[in-house]
Amino acid sequence: MISSNPSLSSYNSDRRNFIKTAGLGAMALTFSLPAMPDDLKVVPMGVVVHSYGARWHSKDGSQKYPGFADAIEMMEHCKQIGAGGVQVIVSGWAQDFARKVRDRREKLDLYLEGSIGLPKSGDEISKFESEVLAAKEAGATVLRTACLSGRRYVDFKTAEGFIAFKEKALKSIELAEPIVRKHKMKLAIENHKDWHAKELEAIIQTLGSEWVGVTLDFGNNISFLEDPMEVIKTLAPYTFSTHVKDMGVKNYKDGFLLSEVPLGEGIVDLKAGVDWCRKFNPSLTFSLEMITRNPLEIPYLTDEYWATFEDVSAKNTAKVLRKINENLYSGELPNVRGLSAEEKLAYEEQNVVSCLNYSRNILGLV
Repeated sequence: MISSNPSLSSYNSDRRNFIKTAGLGAMALTFSLPAMPDDLKVVPMGVVVHSYGARWHSKDGSQKYPGFADAIEMMEHCKQIGAGGVQVIVSGWAQDFARKVRDRREKLDLYLEGSIGLPKSGDEISKFESEVLAAKEAGATVLRTACLSGRRYVDFKTAEGFIAFKEKALKSIELAEPIVRKHKMKLAIENHKDWHAKELEAIIQTLGSEWVGVTLDFGNNISFLEDPMEVIKTLAPYTFSTHVKDMGVKNYKDGFLLSEVPLGEGIVDLKAGVDWCRKFNPSLTFSLEMITRNPLEIPYLTDEYWATFEDVSAKNTAKVLRKINENLYSGELPNVRGLSAEEKLAYEEQNVVSCLNYSRNILGLV
C-alpha cells in the first residue's frame, strides 16, 4: 500500500516501487465467480454525460432539444426517457448545488456517478478533495476518472513519451488514493485508449487499494487490437462502473475506422459482457456511452501507431483482425458531417433512446 500522506514529500521509494511494479505487472490474483443472488434488483441502464456531447452545455437554442445547463437538467431528461441513473462531470460544484443534486436525485430515484479529473501535483490535491466531497454530498457512489484525455497512438510518437506520461499518471493515482480512502469513495480508472487491459490490471493490483478500481469501457480497446470480451474478462474483477457501448468497424487505407454504433449493431457481445460483469459485482450499474460523432481512424498499418506498444502478441492481434474483418459494419458508420446543429441534437437523442430500448428489451436492464 502506498503512503497515506498525500504531500509530494511522500514520493520516495514507495512511488518508485509502484512505478516499477506497475510497469512490469503484478502477481496475478485468483478470483472465483460468486453466485448471483436470486432476488437481485436490476437497475435500468444509465447514461454517461458524453452520450450527450452536443447537448451538454449547448448554446444552440433548440426548442425540442434544449441544452443541459447542469447535472440536474440532465437527470430530469434521463428520467423521462427511462434511464436508471447518470454519470456526470463533477467540477465547480458548490456545497449548496451538491445538496440540490442530492435532493433531486433522491426524488427521481436515480443512481449518480461522478466524473472527475485526477490531481496532477500536490497543489491540486485540495481541489480534487473538494470535488470528491461535493460528489459524496450529492450521493455519488463512484467517481470515474481517466489518466489520458486523448489517445495513446495519437498523443505519443515515441516510447519515451509514453513512459513519461505513465510516470505522471501513476503519480496522480498515488495523490488521489489517500483522499478517496479517507472519504470512503470509490475511484474508477477508465481504460481510455491509454492502457492495455493487462497494463491497467497491473496498476490496480500493484496499488492494492479497495478504493481504486476500474471504469470498464466495453469498446475502447478495440483501438489497441484487443478483443473486447477478453478486455471485459480481464478487468471485470476490478470494475466499479461501466461505459457500455457497441462498436462498428470498417477498413480504410491505413487500418480501420472505429465508431460507436447503436447497441446490437456492432461487434461487442454485450449480453455476455454484462453477464460477466454481474458475476463479479452483482450490484454493478451499467451506463451507456453512445458518443455520436465521426468515426475514429485506427492507423495500425503505419509504423507510428506501434511506437508505444511492446510485447504485442502476433497471435492475439491476428485473432482480433480476423474478427474485425468477419464483422465489418454493413452500412455507413455514424457520422455528423454536414448536419446542422438541430440535426446533430436529434441524431444524438435518437441514438441514446435506441440504446436504452435495446438495454431493456435485450439486456434485461429494466
